[in-house]
Amino acid sequence: MNFNFRLPTLKVYLIIFSFLSVFFLTVCKDNNESSTSDTELTELQLRALKISSPMPDNAFLEGMDQSDELIELGKMLFHDPRLSKSGTLSCHSCHNLATFGVDNLPVSIGHGWQRGVFNSPSVLNAAFHKSQFWNGRAETVEQQAGMPILEKFEMASTEKHVIEVLSSIPQYVTMFGVAFPNDAAPVSYKNVETSIGAFERTLITISPFNDFLAGDENSLTDLQKDGLALFIETGCHTCHRGQVLGGEIFAHFQTPAERASGNISPGRFEITEREADKHFFKVPSLLNVVHTYPYLHDGSIWDLSQTIVLVAKEMLNKDLTNEEVDLLTEFMGSLTGVLPNETMQLPLLPASTSDTPLPDFSL
Repeated sequence: MNFNFRLPTLKVYLIIFSFLSVFFLTVCKDNNESSTSDTELTELQLRALKISSPMPDNAFLEGMDQSDELIELGKMLFHDPRLSKSGTLSCHSCHNLATFGVDNLPVSIGHGWQRGVFNSPSVLNAAFHKSQFWNGRAETVEQQAGMPILEKFEMASTEKHVIEVLSSIPQYVTMFGVAFPNDAAPVSYKNVETSIGAFERTLITISPFNDFLAGDENSLTDLQKDGLALFIETGCHTCHRGQVLGGEIFAHFQTPAERASGNISPGRFEITEREADKHFFKVPSLLNVVHTYPYLHDGSIWDLSQTIVLVAKEMLNKDLTNEEVDLLTEFMGSLTGVLPNETMQLPLLPASTSDTPLPDFSL
């Protein structure tokens, strides 16, 4: 009796199982075909992916602290001019986020109206560079963040001054304690560098070209696609490659202004003292390049088209036609991205106290 009851039940289970198997296999097959179809890339996209790749959400390395408290502290320090000797200059002065992370000057104006040596590169996406500054004297954005603060031609401060300023402001003392809970003395210069670096690692711009790499074939116009194809065919990607189309290698370059004046910068040689590094500079990123004028390490050329012509001749020994320059310029327009609204919102800085050091304008 038990046997007669179970046999029909088993047959029913087998029928149901067979039906469900066919159903799920069909659904999975359809989904796989749809997925393959959705991600099918054009030949140009595949070629572009050989020289670059889509951007991640941020530039933090594995194991790095990404807390909101750390990033917010870094954002405030990035905008606070009291870290400078005169109380008038901040990181934001030379790396204005409203103008795509630069100051749009040939060279930046620092303490006491002193002029810097090099054009100020964009801070946007800088954390993806393999080194920082034109001569690569820093490896990370954390190392880079602390250097201009102490440079006499820039913010002209000292570590002692920075710590005195921050320690005199209760809100900063609290914020450092929260951001660095395991430190016996949270308000330190190293933590200033770490905080600003953490904020800078969030300064990522997503451009139409990035969307194109990620699979959206319609994110670029036909002219921009033609410009991208020309960019690859001409060999521009030999130097301008990687996630930010630059920032990976050093190249030998002397600007027309340098040659005319005879004052040619030693470039990376100044750091390494290797003869082979004379007049070598880091290849800049092309992201947001339409907005980061003037160009070259001395900021001596204001026009993007002129810069394209010069670099093609100097680096590739190629004389571009006007049509080719126009196409390359069109493509570079697709490299302009945007920052999130919360990043662009200015922080409210805490007030100074009677213990906060006063501004010092002496040279």
